[in-house]
Amino acid sequence: MRDLRYFVATAEELNFTRAAERLFISQPALSKQIRQLEDGLRVRLFHRDRRAVALTAAGTALLPRAREVIQLWDEAQRAVSDAAAAEAAVLTLGVSTSVGRGLLPAVRARFAERRPNWQIRVRQISWEDGTAGLADGTADLALLWLPFPEQAAFTVEVVATEPRWVALPAGHRLADATEIPFDELLDEPFLALPQSAGELRDYWLAVSERGGRPVRTGAVVASADETFEAVAAGLGVVLLAAGNAAIYRRPGVVARPVSGLSPSQLALAWRPDDHRTVLRDVVEAVRQLPVP
Repeated sequence: MRDLRYFVATAEELNFTRAAERLFISQPALSKQIRQLEDGLRVRLFHRDRRAVALTAAGTALLPRAREVIQLWDEAQRAVSDAAAAEAAVLTLGVSTSVGRGLLPAVRARFAERRPNWQIRVRQISWEDGTAGLADGTADLALLWLPFPEQAAFTVEVVATEPRWVALPAGHRLADATEIPFDELLDEPFLALPQSAGELRDYWLAVSERGGRPVRTGAVVASADETFEAVAAGLGVVLLAAGNAAIYRRPGVVARPVSGLSPSQLALAWRPDDHRTVLRDVVEAVRQLPVP
């Protein structure tokens, strides 16, 4: 099945480099697999030269049948997955922070219209796992802030786009500002996610928007509660999405808008090889929500 998928992608692109990018593999690896498929079939499927790639007569004959086989196999996987999932009737949604914004109740309500016998179970997962349970299979879907580790390996649907704010100790010199230019925060100690959070750690430290200025790290934090306790204790400041400013409001901490930063994006993510139709129903429920 893998070889057939590789063949179809190459036949549709008629370019090994573009096909490899589409399949998230290297071009030499793709060429090797196509050669193995050709050797197994004992035919040439592509005419290749330095300027162009074209299907041979054998390749042209294989393409519609390969698509049909792939479609049948995907349908078979969905049927098997649905049969297995029906025994549990539970989907696990991984989250690393409180979601708020009325998203979960709205998604659950729309999902219940389609699947009244199913439930969505929310599982809080430490920031040590930047994929919120997707990578190790402990979550079926996840609500994540972009970017996250191994993001290209998952399917992503943006749920909300919000400005970035900053949380400060209540006695901070900038606590009374209506809006804070990011340049005013460059020398502040920042609270950082664990190294395992990868690109997300750099994003919430705004590394790409510092003009090469190094980050002063006040502390490393592994959860939202730990983060805001550290802010209140004066260990550092932290960037957060505008919607989370209301969720995590507490004594000793103030949140202010920050200018000069790109907006944050909250997304629903899932594994692309999860073919269950029930998962598609959750995705469709999310798509029906008004995007902030």
